[in-house]
Amino acid sequence: MTCQTSAAINYHISPIIGYHRAPLSQKFGAPRQPNLVAMTSVIEMLAPYDTPAAFAGLEDFSHIWISWQFHHNYLYKDKLDKHKHSLNNKQQDKNDSSFRPQVRPPRLGGNQKIGVFASRSMYRPSALGLSVVKLERIEIVEGRVLLIISGADMIDGTPIIDIKPYVAYSDALPDAQSGFAPSAPHLLDVSITKLAYEQFGQIIANQSADNAAEENAQNEQSSVKTVIDKIQKRLLRSDLDTIKALIAQDPRPAYRRTEINTSFVMRYKSVDVSFQLLESDELQITSIVIVE
Repeated sequence: MTCQTSAAINYHISPIIGYHRAPLSQKFGAPRQPNLVAMTSVIEMLAPYDTPAAFAGLEDFSHIWISWQFHHNYLYKDKLDKHKHSLNNKQQDKNDSSFRPQVRPPRLGGNQKIGVFASRSMYRPSALGLSVVKLERIEIVEGRVLLIISGADMIDGTPIIDIKPYVAYSDALPDAQSGFAPSAPHLLDVSITKLAYEQFGQIIANQSADNAAEENAQNEQSSVKTVIDKIQKRLLRSDLDTIKALIAQDPRPAYRRTEINTSFVMRYKSVDVSFQLLESDELQITSIVIVE
């Protein structure tokens, strides 16, 4: 991909250097900010950016900045289509009809407007996100680089635009003011029904048997696919804590948070997790079933 040099076109096109591989394949359930849930995920680098030499020295940093793209943002997709059309027809797109100058942050209940540049909304001109995540480790598999991270607020398939080390002395500002979000959001208590707990246990048992059979048959070796599959699909006992932590953030739309006994479904790895709000102001997981 190249940067357009024509002065008449006010766009900068950046290359995609990798993709985020994660347990969450849908926006619903994803943390609204990074480091709220210690969910493990992987950044799969693409050639030629997957060479180990490009990451020499990065292992000395505990956290990294990730610049990424809101690829599920329908406004961005519409704008990209229009931009490609204007380039093909050598026309200048002078008006961005998809631009939203104001948004309704969930933190303010979803009913109060603020300026888009005073928010971290996905509906912004560049459709770019910026997150600090923990760098758990760097793996070299089949000669390619995989970054194992935790605390991401990105979903599966998110395009990665850039990676930079987090430098504590300049990036951490303890005296900074945080406007309408001065502290972490309130967490709700999460319980799980006996049925859902039993369903989770049965899925674990079935997958463990399937994985053992595969390893015996194939003498499974480490590969990019197996590393990513473990992150995206294979359910672990520890995943139940992650599921509870995600639901405790209350992913429901702000305007529906008073609904009692209404079922919502969050997709996590290979399962659909149903939960509802009880009269006690507690979120309860009611079922965990394999995605058909």
